[in-house]
Amino acid sequence: MYQKGDYVVYGSNGPCLVMDVTRLHMPGCDKKRKYYVLRPVNSDKSTIYSPVDNDKVEMREVLDRKSAEAILDEIPEIDFLEVQSEKFREEQYKEIIRSNNVRDCISMIKTLFVKRKKRLEQGRKFTTVDEKYLREAEAILCSEFSIALNKDTDATDQILRSRFNLVKEMPQT
Repeated sequence: MYQKGDYVVYGSNGPCLVMDVTRLHMPGCDKKRKYYVLRPVNSDKSTIYSPVDNDKVEMREVLDRKSAEAILDEIPEIDFLEVQSEKFREEQYKEIIRSNNVRDCISMIKTLFVKRKKRLEQGRKFTTVDEKYLREAEAILCSEFSIALNKDTDATDQILRSRFNLVKEMPQT
């Protein structure tokens, strides 16, 4: 069970601060159940109430510094995302974001980063769907790594971008 003051990654909301663990006295809430009161890092105007025993939304601890640094070093070796079907590409992106799997998120970012670079080199626009999910995944990843590395988001964004800039080409399929 998480404690007040812990950082967790909650579903597609990304990193959240556990503001409290309490019973809620609000309409529609089971007064016997304990709830996490979560504040998303990227939105100080939102509050999430999630039952402690919720198994419908993925929730995990934010990476620690050592794990974050190790994953940063792994970025070149992390595989590119294999899009199973162009028709269901957006669903695949959504599932990766919901899953809270850092390496899958990096895989998607690497793939979209290189895809955008190639399209722009060809004088073509990057698709709206790809841009939307690239930004969403980058924001979530940057927020988590900012907490793990104890750096502000601008510094963390620069670190991540420098690592993704090292990625040159996707393997030809």
